[in-house]
Amino acid sequence: MLRNYQDLQVWKKAMDLAEEVYLVSSRFPKQETYGITGQLRRSVVSVPANIAEGAERPGPRQFVQFLGVASGSLAEAETLLMLASRLGFADSIRIQHLLDQAGDIGRMINGL
Repeated sequence: MLRNYQDLQVWKKAMDLAEEVYLVSSRFPKQETYGITGQLRRSVVSVPANIAEGAERPGPRQFVQFLGVASGSLAEAETLLMLASRLGFADSIRIQHLLDQAGDIGRMINGL
């Protein structure tokens, strides 16, 4: 039985991804602070935040709605990671690792 959102593996993995994205994006060009860096960070933080918010809602329908928002934010983060890779902002192997993590999280969200 789920005691709280912190017991969800998907939330834990989403938190790990957000942390790693913050570390990787700290090396993006400074002129991107308010561009790709900021948008990427907001989108990746939205994933665990929406999972947590949905899990704390009273009904399963609301949880599913917030999982949909989390999934959309995850797709946004993946797109921004791909763009950062294309622009050479980070090592392509590191970006691929983040994309693999995002893919795992996406599958977990869909499984819920």
